[in-house]
Amino acid sequence: MSVENDFIRERSRGEVAAGLLRSTVAVRERCGQLLDRARVGQSAWFTVDESKLRAAAAEVAAITRRRYPRLHIPFHSRWRHFEAGGVDRRKQLNERLGNVAPQARAHAMIDLTVVSVLLDAGAGADWKYVDPATGQTYTRSEGLAVATFHAFMAGMFSSDRLRPLQADAQGLRSLGTDQLAQVFQVSESNPLVGLEGRAILLRRLGEAMAEQPEVFTEDARPCGLFFLMVADEGGIAHTADVEVHDLLSQILTSMSGIWPMGTSIGGVPLGDVWRHAAVRGDGPSDGWVPFHKLSQWLTYSLLEPFHWAGVKLRGIDKLTALPEYRNGGLLIDSGVLTLREPDAAHQVWHPGDEIIVEWRALTVPLLDELAGAVRHELSVDEDRLPLACVLEGGTWAAGRELAQRARGGLPPLQVHSDGTVF
Repeated sequence: MSVENDFIRERSRGEVAAGLLRSTVAVRERCGQLLDRARVGQSAWFTVDESKLRAAAAEVAAITRRRYPRLHIPFHSRWRHFEAGGVDRRKQLNERLGNVAPQARAHAMIDLTVVSVLLDAGAGADWKYVDPATGQTYTRSEGLAVATFHAFMAGMFSSDRLRPLQADAQGLRSLGTDQLAQVFQVSESNPLVGLEGRAILLRRLGEAMAEQPEVFTEDARPCGLFFLMVADEGGIAHTADVEVHDLLSQILTSMSGIWPMGTSIGGVPLGDVWRHAAVRGDGPSDGWVPFHKLSQWLTYSLLEPFHWAGVKLRGIDKLTALPEYRNGGLLIDSGVLTLREPDAAHQVWHPGDEIIVEWRALTVPLLDELAGAVRHELSVDEDRLPLACVLEGGTWAAGRELAQRARGGLPPLQVHSDGTVF
């Protein structure tokens, strides 16, 4: 009995800690602790040069003006990658769906978004995808997006041949790594980083949906999130609205078990949360830094399907910058962050290594500061240019361009990826 009680007690402590870490307030607060340390010279890995923020903001603003001359900037979203090559793939999906109710259209778009985002981690420098519809060649995030779009249109993620434009638990649970390799045109000469990790992620999503009909409905589809948030059974009310952080919280809770990385407290999976000895927090959450990068990327990417369905979105700026190698790379390549040991750039690190945890942590609050400087450069306010648009305009594109100039597109730090973090 004592063993059972110990298990229950540990599990309870884990649930409390996970709850404390599943918010963007916790992301900003704990990442801010590490920035405060770095600013006073206490980081073992980085120095911070405040004077370079203005030049970095000018670079981002210039790229934003070039990409969006009228500053009509959409959200940072997977849907930008679906537009690769100037192809309106949203229109293609709408045409294939035909004359369906607005909620059915939203359901298909949400299923596509969830699957595609979970497959969107770094592809590696050697992978490419040739679009069979246009013959165009894409790499990196755009290639992954176009590949998953075509797979979705072909019914790859559906178990029902009569309803191909969906993803469901049975379809995802039965998805083999070899099938995913075909989707991404993987071969010995065209390797994709983290292929097995991506396949595991989708299979685990299938399991999670099957086990939670109260969230994903009896159909066990990702679009159950929409039904849960909007209650659209009788149609979408014109007054429907969603607090964006509530959507993120639901994703973090209902999908917590799908992450293969294995970070946990008391057996409770944490997802994209990592140890750093200098970070303080309450109880068993002490020493942990949350990021929830893919979950936030998914939330950003779901904003448009919700919006297109007529749902009002509140609190978008509660989401943080995405702590990944483009935004983080922008800070290193612009000189805002400098490695104390230049040789660190030539080593291969893992996501849980302190240098990578700290790099990602510094990215979050510095991007908040950079966003304010970019707005100043562009003479716009936060209402017109929320963080979601700064990222799109923006920091992610600037990070890619600076990396291209410096290293042919490679990030400034090498991180071994299983296809689920970066």
